[in-house]
Amino acid sequence: MTRRVVITGIGVRAPGGSGTKEFWDLLTAGRTATRRISFFDAAPFRSQVAAEADFFPEAEGFSPREIRRMDRATQFAVACTREAVADSGLEFAGVDPHRVGVSLGSAVASATSLENEYLVMADKGREWLVDPDYLSPHMFDYLSPGVMPAEVAWAAGAEGPVTMVSDGCTSGLDAVGYGVQLIREGSADVMIAGASDTPISPIVLACFDAIKATTTRNDDPEHASRPFDASRNGFVLAEGSAMFVLEEYEAAKARGAQIYAEVTGYATRCNAYHMTGLKKDGREMAEAIRAALDESRVDPTVVDYVNAHGSGTKQNDRHETAAFKIALGQHAYDVPVSSIKSMVGHSLGAIGSIEIAACALAIKHNVVPPTANLHTPDPECDLDYVPLTAREQRVDSVLTVGSGFGGFQSAMILRAPEGVKA
Repeated sequence: MTRRVVITGIGVRAPGGSGTKEFWDLLTAGRTATRRISFFDAAPFRSQVAAEADFFPEAEGFSPREIRRMDRATQFAVACTREAVADSGLEFAGVDPHRVGVSLGSAVASATSLENEYLVMADKGREWLVDPDYLSPHMFDYLSPGVMPAEVAWAAGAEGPVTMVSDGCTSGLDAVGYGVQLIREGSADVMIAGASDTPISPIVLACFDAIKATTTRNDDPEHASRPFDASRNGFVLAEGSAMFVLEEYEAAKARGAQIYAEVTGYATRCNAYHMTGLKKDGREMAEAIRAALDESRVDPTVVDYVNAHGSGTKQNDRHETAAFKIALGQHAYDVPVSSIKSMVGHSLGAIGSIEIAACALAIKHNVVPPTANLHTPDPECDLDYVPLTAREQRVDSVLTVGSGFGGFQSAMILRAPEGVKA
C-alpha cells in the first residue's frame, strides 16, 4: 500500500516579510513587494526592478563564521528549515536520523557568492588573470550546489537520502515532489523539502536582460509584475525560500501533528521543444496536470483553486491558460486561478516551493490569494484570475503548476486530509 504524505511544518523567507505569517499577510492583503534594485547599481541594465527580501542573517541567529561560509541562498534555506522544524513540533531527537532526508531545489544555487568572489579576485573584472591570493577559503562551498542540502541536513540532523534538484524554475516543485516520493516508497519517514534562490545579482540580471524576459517597467516597480494583464511585459526577478517538513500521514496523525495539507499527486514533463519557447496549445503542462490528477485519483472538478505559474510573460500566461482549459475542461472557467508572483516576484527555482506554501496556507485559512496589478485582462487569458483582492471560500483541493526554461512543466495536487478541516 502506498504511504500518504503530509506537510506538517512550513518555513518561508520571501520579499515583504521575515517569516511565514508575514508572507501570508502580504498575500492576503494583495500587497506587492517589488521595488527598484538596492543591492547594486542597476542603472546600466534593461530591467532595474526586483523583489528583494529583507533578510538579516545576524537577526536570524547565524554566527559570523556561518555567514562567511554560507551563500545567501543557503542561509535562506537553513533559516526556513529551522522555522519549518519548529512549526512541525516534531521531536527530531526521537526519529532515526537515517530515516530523515533532505530534498532541496535551486536554479542558480550560490551564483551570487561566485560572482562576488570573481569580482574580488579580478579586481571588479579589471584583471584578466585573477589573483589567487584573494581566493576565499569557502570557494568550494559556493561552487558545489550539493553543499546547500548538506547544510540543511546538518541543521536538521538528517542522515538519510540528501539530494539537490536543479531544473530551472520548476526546481521548487520538483524537490518537494521527490521528497514525497521517497516517503511514499518507504526510503524515508521524514523529509525536509523545499527550495532556495537568491539570484538578484548583476550576472543573473544580465542573463535575463539578454533574452528580454524581465520587465522594463522601471518607473513603477510596485506595479511591474502583471500576470495575465494585457499590459504585462516580463517577469520581476526575486529571491526567497520555502522549506517544509513532510511526514508519513499515519505517523503525523498518531503524534497529533498540525497537518496543513496532503500531497496527493505530482507529475513533471518536458516539452523537448525549445530552451525558452512554449507552444501556445499548452499540451505539455496539461499532460503534467492530468498525470497529477490521476495520481490523486480525483476528477478535475474537485479542484477549488489553481495556483498558476503566472510569470507575467506574454507566452507563459497564454500557454497556461490553454493548459488549464485542456486539463480541467469546463471547470477551468469556474475555478479561481491566481499568481502570487504579482506580489513576490519570480525567485526562479525557489518560487515553486514558495507557491506550495501559499497553497497549503490557502487550504488552512480558506482564502484564495489574488493576482495583484490585474486591471486589464488579456482577452486570450479569459479565466477567473482573482484580480486585486483575496477571496474567502472553502479550499479543500489545490492545483499548483510550474513552468521552466528547458521545457520543464510540473504540477502538484494538495488536499486537506480527512478529519483535518471542519
